[in-house]
Amino acid sequence: MPGLIGCSARHARRAERSLPVLHEYPTFDYDQVDYITSDTHFSHARISELAARPFGSAGEMDAELIRRWNQTVAPADVVLHLGDVALGPIAESLPLTAQLHGRKFLVPGNHDRVSPATQSRRAIERFAPLYEQAGWIMLPEIIQGTRRGTLLLASHYPYSGDTQDADRHTSHRPVDRGAPLLHGHTHDRENGPVGHQFHVGVDAFGYAPIPFTLIDAWLDDLRREEEEIAAIVRERTAMGESTPLSELAEKLGIDLAALGDTPE
Repeated sequence: MPGLIGCSARHARRAERSLPVLHEYPTFDYDQVDYITSDTHFSHARISELAARPFGSAGEMDAELIRRWNQTVAPADVVLHLGDVALGPIAESLPLTAQLHGRKFLVPGNHDRVSPATQSRRAIERFAPLYEQAGWIMLPEIIQGTRRGTLLLASHYPYSGDTQDADRHTSHRPVDRGAPLLHGHTHDRENGPVGHQFHVGVDAFGYAPIPFTLIDAWLDDLRREEEEIAAIVRERTAMGESTPLSELAEKLGIDLAALGDTPE
């Protein structure tokens, strides 16, 4: 299994126990994150037109994004950004993001100059130092880990959904095996989760990062739903159903062993 990114040895041991199914993605310590966001599009001249943002110019948008970010995030906070941080002349737009508070992790989106979905290896090597100079800690396209013991994925891309008619960059999207997924990319203005996907982009949340406690509440809801389904499965088995409990649980996509675990 790949090493944990930004994770203590204790968290690494817990995550290794909690992730028996998904081995293909690099792991990340979500327990360290205070805020999450996506799709800021700093200096993108047309994003207000394309995404119906209430700004008269890219400069006005940049100033307001910085103000709202720093009003929300403290210098010591940890922020996870799920891609498309800045566009336009990148040597001018990226330095603006150095003004943003916090320790900033970036999962690249298709518009980032370090995106494996849209950039060559040579281009990524060329532009990566610009991101690092602006204070960004680069992450892979898809990361997995746990938040308070619950399995969680994050990617710029949702399992499905796009701003266009057809899903783009499908080979760079996570495989949907039922794990909760945090994502951006869609510029959806309706906030909150849809099933086991949660869009965290600024267009849905007042053009500012959101506290990860909101994600915690969503994960708690998902966990309660799983526990209710698991209880139904156990009840049916206790009533003499011929199908074994383990087989029913597998059909419903429930990890009964994980439901019985107590997070550290």
